[in-house]
Amino acid sequence: MTEVISFSTALRERSRSAHSGSEHAGFMADLMRGKGTRDDYVALVAQHWFIYSALESAAARFADDEVAAPFISDKLTRLPALESDLDYLIGADWRERITAVPTTERYVARIDEIARDGWAGGFVAHHYTRYLGDLSGGQFIGKLMARQFGFDTNGIGFYVFDEIADPAAFKDVYREQLDAAPWDAAEAERVIEEVLYAYQLNTDLFVDLAAAKAAAA
Repeated sequence: MTEVISFSTALRERSRSAHSGSEHAGFMADLMRGKGTRDDYVALVAQHWFIYSALESAAARFADDEVAAPFISDKLTRLPALESDLDYLIGADWRERITAVPTTERYVARIDEIARDGWAGGFVAHHYTRYLGDLSGGQFIGKLMARQFGFDTNGIGFYVFDEIADPAAFKDVYREQLDAAPWDAAEAERVIEEVLYAYQLNTDLFVDLAAAKAAAA
């Protein structure tokens, strides 16, 4: 008898190598190994602001969508924390002092396109890639950055999910929602491909940040 693999399991298995490749991109690997600077970290936070502005704007547009709505939760919202972090890290004029790198512009454009088209599966793909990553490896990254740069809560608020007491349980429910999504085989494949694209954008973002750092040196 052929074993039936759940969608969430298939998604995790199909994206495993892409996820690993993103995590080990040079810029991020250096930051994780203590070879990056505070400015490197600030540059990453700035790019996150552009990405999550787009993602959480899209969430508002999908709030009443039958497929997307179950995944949307105020407990996940990151934008206020990012803005607080940037205010602390850069200063009150941070909006005038940050710019999106080319990959971030493509990333934002893709999320905006999905929102305009009303493609719930595409939105869930990016939602899954970002937020489940934040609740997983992101927790380790936040603690590491705090230790490296002497942050308390200020500066790493993005990684603090005060309203989620049990991240593992939250992720389990999220995966159950993925498995309950009413996607046929073709749509499920489209969603997986979009997740893979999201991971590629993450990897390309780190390449851009490394290039920007080299150009400024």
